[in-house]
Amino acid sequence: TWLFLFLIPAAGMRLWSEEKRTGTIELLFTLPVTTLQAVLGKYLAAWAFLALAILLSFPMAITVAYLGDPDWGVLISGYVGSILMAGAYLGVCSFMSALTKNQVISFVISLLACLILLFLGLSIFNNALSAVLPTWAVDLLANFSFSTHFAAFTKGIIDPKDVVYFLSLAGFSLFLNVVVLER
Repeated sequence: TWLFLFLIPAAGMRLWSEEKRTGTIELLFTLPVTTLQAVLGKYLAAWAFLALAILLSFPMAITVAYLGDPDWGVLISGYVGSILMAGAYLGVCSFMSALTKNQVISFVISLLACLILLFLGLSIFNNALSAVLPTWAVDLLANFSFSTHFAAFTKGIIDPKDVVYFLSLAGFSLFLNVVVLER
């Protein structure tokens, strides 16, 4: 989760901000594609790139298997969780990239948005929030954390609610991305 905090915003900062800065977004939208198709195309291409980057670490698992006896269930669920979490991070970063013309600003606001979504699950952050918010509100906010939903994957559990969380966060971010680009 912490490595993705810097890697994914760096990969997603150019998705739309560079198109806006160079003026090629007008050319893109004159092509016979809808805004949704353009957003999904860019998102799926970037997600495939990130999934490939994650899967390229698999030779380390093979090396561990050669030297010892790893728990393959935990390894596979970790890879599935990492790819899903990368998709959720990327959805947020794509939305933030659509909000600005500058790549650096896109990186910074993507980093901050993802940092907030990561911190929501930390007990120190929740304790600080409980001083100002009621307990039910703190618990509700903690359910939106990347770390809370990724924890099950690190234990070898592919829980459908965590899969739905990552996919729905990515989907909602892409919906907001389409809304921003159409205005």
